[in-house]
Amino acid sequence: MTSKPRSAARKQLLHLVFGGELSDVRHVTFKDLAHLDVVGFYPNYAAAHEAWLAKARETIDNAQMRYFIVHLHRLLDPAHDAVKD
Repeated sequence: MTSKPRSAARKQLLHLVFGGELSDVRHVTFKDLAHLDVVGFYPNYAAAHEAWLAKARETIDNAQMRYFIVHLHRLLDPAHDAVKD
């Protein structure tokens, strides 16, 4: 038995949460790419934001540490840019 795709309302919008220590807080240049922290991949922005917020709070004492949310679904499907997630 094959599973049926979910409705368009539950469309998967892949997001990546990652971060690392910046060499200068005025620019997005990481001190050491080998030490980037890949938090994970998430099926929607809400889940990604929750993970991002947790990591941001966890590292609040380090002013050089920054975490980001990357909208991977926009890279995979550029036509989706017109639709707000």
